[in-house]
Amino acid sequence: MPDQAKTVTNETELSGAIADATGPLRIVGGGTRPIGTPADGTILSTAALSGITLYEPGALTLVAQAGTPIAEIETALDAENQRLAFEPMDHRALLGTSGTPTIGGVVAANVSGPRRIAVGACRDFMLGVRFVDGAGQIVKNGGRVMKNVTGYDLVKLLTGSYGTLGVLTEVSLKVLPKPETSATLAISGQDITQAVAAMSSALGSPFEITGAAYRSDNDGQTLLRIEGFEKSIAYRTEQLKDRLKSFGDIDVVTEDPWSDISNVTAFAGSDADVWRISVRPSDAPAVAASLPGQSQIMLDWGGGLIWAAVPSGSDVRSGLGAIKGHATLIRGVAEVPTFQPEPAPLAAISAGLRAKFDPRGILNTEMMA
Repeated sequence: MPDQAKTVTNETELSGAIADATGPLRIVGGGTRPIGTPADGTILSTAALSGITLYEPGALTLVAQAGTPIAEIETALDAENQRLAFEPMDHRALLGTSGTPTIGGVVAANVSGPRRIAVGACRDFMLGVRFVDGAGQIVKNGGRVMKNVTGYDLVKLLTGSYGTLGVLTEVSLKVLPKPETSATLAISGQDITQAVAAMSSALGSPFEITGAAYRSDNDGQTLLRIEGFEKSIAYRTEQLKDRLKSFGDIDVVTEDPWSDISNVTAFAGSDADVWRISVRPSDAPAVAASLPGQSQIMLDWGGGLIWAAVPSGSDVRSGLGAIKGHATLIRGVAEVPTFQPEPAPLAAISAGLRAKFDPRGILNTEMMA
């Protein structure tokens, strides 16, 4: 178990805490995304590094300290009719955690929701970062506004590194305007093969799909989202209905299901292990067939992202065979690595990066198991 906890209130304190560390550090922000087996050592909290330091709606840019709550950012953006377009997931329902989701946690895990298929991932909206590396050095990379951005590679490298290369203190992001309205089309009674075919047809159309998901627990329901101006929505809805009529009856749902899809609330509160599997959409039916009995699935990203709730202790990776992709154990007790083991060449590159940024190997060591 971790032997103590330390909260830092500014970047200088964080730098000193890392430089003075004599053993492993477990980096915690809002505490809502505990993925991986907790490491022994000191809990280092960045939750007090909070606040929006720059917001320029006209430039579509926002800068915030890493511990800033997502809710605070969304409130500020909503006042200007803007949003985080990559639709970050809230893990609390799925993982049974409390706490407050922070922008640093979102960036550190590259958390991206259903709209990723249309606008890109969190990584694609990053403009700049400030962070402290494993030696306690403060590093700045990128810019605060789009016209000044340089060094995208390091910005994108830190995004999704789970705190293993450095501890984020400030992030700069591009934001986008909210659409005037949206509509969600639903096709019920589909199996996974039919669902992938329907989603592929919709995504291959010119009608700008911003969400494509499938829920096996809801009468095999395929969901498709379109966003934009009201007249455009009306036109595209009718065109999509005509294009997809061979897949069955199509309804326009009145309730917005996308928060539940993004947050995977269908698997909340169960004893099942939950895996997040990323594959080619065309491989989704084969992956589903490889899962143990009594499994439930949900598809996002047109079938490219599979959420699987499987019997406790199941090793999903062992059934994937030659299917290319990666599987992450998000919630469960299976005695396997949390993250997909890397091929030897990639593992060597990863090890080299960690040796450069964290030469003592003290940052979030559980993520490297």
